[in-house]
Amino acid sequence: MHENKEESDFGAGDQGLMFGYATDEWDEEFLHPYSHWLSNKLCEEMAAQRHSGEIPWLRPDVKSQVILEYKKESNGKLTPVRVYNILISTQHDSGVALDVIRQTITDKIIKKVVPEQLLIDTKIVINPSGSFVEGGPSADAGLTGRKIIVDTYGGWAPHGGGAFSGKDPTKVDRSAAYYARYVAKSIVANKLAHRALV
Repeated sequence: MHENKEESDFGAGDQGLMFGYATDEWDEEFLHPYSHWLSNKLCEEMAAQRHSGEIPWLRPDVKSQVILEYKKESNGKLTPVRVYNILISTQHDSGVALDVIRQTITDKIIKKVVPEQLLIDTKIVINPSGSFVEGGPSADAGLTGRKIIVDTYGGWAPHGGGAFSGKDPTKVDRSAAYYARYVAKSIVANKLAHRALV
């Protein structure tokens, strides 16, 4: 058992492939892919407006995807030019009209989170399958580490396949991925590269 071990005896209790990624495409603090950051911020804003009652018919199950168009600079740096596509699927109360959902999400969420200068001919898709009343574990696979790409870089870099949460702390799925991210950020922050994958 772990409680009987000396701290110096602790080691990785698993093996696998773990990745870290960093990019200076839009800021020098987060060093994170902008499309993934925006996608997370859209979901965070929806949660905030659900909790505050600003949009009372929103429900917790939501997913988003943001696709950016980039310009490659002469020095190899990628610079976001515009948001090409935003896709949001959100759970809602029954009886809310789809056009109300789409207009409200566009006006109160997307336009609040995404800089106006990037919303150029952006294709916005909200609840493409129509009604999304039933959500959460009863409607989908549940709380078993699905969609773990969300925990990493939104598809910009590979990840090892292991979910980060709910595991013994000696598992490397989270700890080694965090350290690889630390190394990748150090490389980019010290201007040794515009993007780094460790």
